[in-house]
Amino acid sequence: MNKKMQSPESREIYKQRKVIVEPVFGQIKNSGFRGFTVRGKRKTRGEFSLVCAVHNIKKIAQAMFNGVVRPESAKLIAAEG
Repeated sequence: MNKKMQSPESREIYKQRKVIVEPVFGQIKNSGFRGFTVRGKRKTRGEFSLVCAVHNIKKIAQAMFNGVVRPESAKLIAAEG
């Protein structure tokens, strides 16, 4: 890891991680997800996919409630995903 972090380009990419990825995991954790209830890669992948889907639906619903996204646009967003 130390060798990878030597270049300025690598440092910039790593800095972006906390802006892009970390908040999503924090939001999911604040929603009550603390750990997996199943064992095995396949089952945990399925459970995490479900958690992510719920998170995305919540974001779309909140955007619709705030008037940022119209309901017909949300249908398009859901169809693309």
